[in-house]
Amino acid sequence: MIPRLVVLTDRAQLRLGRALVRTVRECADAGLSAVVVREHDLPMSARSALVEQLVSIPGLTVISSRVPDPSAQGLHCAAHQPVPSSGPWGRSCHSPAEVERAAGEGASWVTLSPYAVSASKPGHGPALPPGAFAGHPVPVLALAGIDLRNAAAARVAGAHGVAVMGAVMRAADPASVVSRLLEQLQ
Repeated sequence: MIPRLVVLTDRAQLRLGRALVRTVRECADAGLSAVVVREHDLPMSARSALVEQLVSIPGLTVISSRVPDPSAQGLHCAAHQPVPSSGPWGRSCHSPAEVERAAGEGASWVTLSPYAVSASKPGHGPALPPGAFAGHPVPVLALAGIDLRNAAAARVAGAHGVAVMGAVMRAADPASVVSRLLEQLQ
């Protein structure tokens, strides 16, 4: 089962001087149990090495975004990608109909976006109505614009949990943000 909080990586959003592996390790120490590794711009060998480093963090499930990686414990597919042949996988969805389709294809979870206006993807929207996140046959993680102000509301709207990138990656203290999000999502 996908946890209530999943962090998506984006090293470009980290504050100057912050390393991605250290940041994820600190977040795991604060209770984070799943991370989706994006970093699509890295050469495959460097991305694979990053996934291996993150897999070594105790208690952390590492999911690869879009690119299957033998070290990762799951794959998160883009909306248009074909269904993977094996292993747990999720899909990025942008409507309740896409969630239903992904569930029918065998997805173990989905992200559904946009939940709110996102600083990471300006112009991506408009936000889906709150009712779009409830009543699905697979766990739905609300994505886009999730932060400490609205994470609990996403759960109230029916989402299983949230997927967060910018609020954690841009934070001065990412582990503190993770800890506070986990409190809100219980």
